[in-house]
Amino acid sequence: MAVDDRLERIVARSEELQDIMASGEATGETFTRLSREYAELEPVVASIQAYRAAVEQKEGAEALLDDPEMRDLARAELEELHDSIPVLERALRLALLPKDEADERSAILEIRPAAGGDEAGLFASELFDAYRRFSERNGWRFEVMEYAESEVSGIKEGMATISGRSVFARLKYESGVHRVQRVPATESQGRIHTSTVTVAVLPEAEEVDVTINDDDLRIDVYRASGAGGQHVNKTESAVRITHIPTGVVVAMQEEKSQHKNRAKAMKILRARLYEAQRAAAHAERAQDRKSQVGTGDRSERIRTYNFPQGRVTEHRINLTLYKIDRIMAGEFDEVVDALTQEEQTALLAAEGF
Repeated sequence: MAVDDRLERIVARSEELQDIMASGEATGETFTRLSREYAELEPVVASIQAYRAAVEQKEGAEALLDDPEMRDLARAELEELHDSIPVLERALRLALLPKDEADERSAILEIRPAAGGDEAGLFASELFDAYRRFSERNGWRFEVMEYAESEVSGIKEGMATISGRSVFARLKYESGVHRVQRVPATESQGRIHTSTVTVAVLPEAEEVDVTINDDDLRIDVYRASGAGGQHVNKTESAVRITHIPTGVVVAMQEEKSQHKNRAKAMKILRARLYEAQRAAAHAERAQDRKSQVGTGDRSERIRTYNFPQGRVTEHRINLTLYKIDRIMAGEFDEVVDALTQEEQTALLAAEGF
């Protein structure tokens, strides 16, 4: 990779920011803004420096090939650099890609059974638990926001806030239709049934991300209902919020407090509206280029869990793993890593790298 003007401008800007912050000229909000910009540039500059150092080291080793006493040492060094320079070059190219500002955010997980009746509800419950375990493995906080149980130990819907660093970056490819193939416990003939579950992963939104006018909201309160509700039919604690301009509806009844249900519903509404804005902006930027790993649309079938064969197939990248027990135990890393790498490759190609 040639050292072009873009790399020089990045390094120069980083040095300029460092000088300004060290001088004490910037204070308050200005200092905060410059610090944030410097923090974003820091890993890019580190990649630039690592790549440049390796290239200089290679040039130095090549110059020693004519020296009989240093030739063997130079060859060994060049052999090592032959493997490391492409890795450093790819890391630099990835560092230069446009960043998804939501990647570092926490996320809201929504899971609902789709086709398949009771079996879909059962698998929705199992998948919800699998993401809980994945969160625990990563040291994230998994907080249930809504968990509406069905009559057969499954769920009608499950929502959770997953808090931690880079949660959305790791989970954003999970949005879509997850299909399960297995013999239900109620199936006496031993026939395999196919059911589906929809998953949505939304980046958590701040109030500054989305403007929501009170006049655009219709808020209804009603008595909670469903399995497990001790306060059922006693108080009007359940809340339904409708965002009139978009038609987005969020209902919440997990808490006994109407105030808490309203706060949770607003949190989900804000995340959904923010994701809608992001999707529109992404579509505009991408124009007619479709992502290699899918659109994130909940109507898109992305993965199949075949229990009789112990197989999980990720359709977007043609990845098949015979590790269904481990994946359902929350070991999603191999799938997530493969999806991330595929997306990075697509982005590099789109940027002309």
